[in-house]
Amino acid sequence: MKNFVISLMILIPIFTFSQSKVFEKQYDVEVKVESVDFVVTVDSAEELESTFKLEDLKTIFDDSISGESISLKIVCSGEKMSNGKMSTLSYKIDGNAKNMKEFMKSARKIKRAAIKYYKNNK
Repeated sequence: MKNFVISLMILIPIFTFSQSKVFEKQYDVEVKVESVDFVVTVDSAEELESTFKLEDLKTIFDDSISGESISLKIVCSGEKMSNGKMSTLSYKIDGNAKNMKEFMKSARKIKRAAIKYYKNNK
């Protein structure tokens, strides 16, 4: 009788665990990027020239899918105002990944404009 109870005690958990089902939820996840925004905040023209290269920007946006909206914003930090806050000037362009040539042309223009802003404020 003792052997029967021991056998039964061993077999019940084995059968119980062998019959249990593992429920795994499987999801089909699709990642869709709708827009890519790139923001550069600088304190001087030298910082803008040394850290922000248009070639780097092109490599970032090259991975964009045609039809995807892209934008570039350059924020120029200015001097401290009388109310204690820092003044800023920002340039922003919005475009589409399928018109990359026009977008890069506009990016060159706003970079030159930001550099000109710092040179005029010296």
